[in-house]
Amino acid sequence: MAYKTDADKIKRWREERHWSQEHLAELAGIGLRTIQRIENGEQASRDSLTALAAAFNVEAIALVIDPEVEASDIVQRRNERVRAGARLILWIHLAAYGLGTIIFIAISLTVGSFIMKWPLIWWGVGLASHAATVIVIELITRYMDA
Repeated sequence: MAYKTDADKIKRWREERHWSQEHLAELAGIGLRTIQRIENGEQASRDSLTALAAAFNVEAIALVIDPEVEASDIVQRRNERVRAGARLILWIHLAAYGLGTIIFIAISLTVGSFIMKWPLIWWGVGLASHAATVIVIELITRYMDA
């Protein structure tokens, strides 16, 4: 059975001890190519993990990624992308509203009366509801991250 290793932790521990990959391979009694694959994020066998744990003088479980923590990180990254996308779309809508306001005022000035008042008001209502939706998305995704 292969285990998903914490490649960043293994590499960081190796570098903190000023060990080369070759030196770690010698200490653990495994091949250099195995060390390279593990540090590149590939899965490791139980024997490889046990050997690395012995070299670092830790429990083998310390070298494995916790699936719950990994799932939580994935959800947080996804939620942040959703929030960023919602904010970006709101800013685009706000910019369009500003440009539309300028155009509506220009039309009204050309005609001589403010005939574009109601479209501008209803567009503003739509923009306000869009902003409220973005706020709700922010609150919900932050609550899910907590």
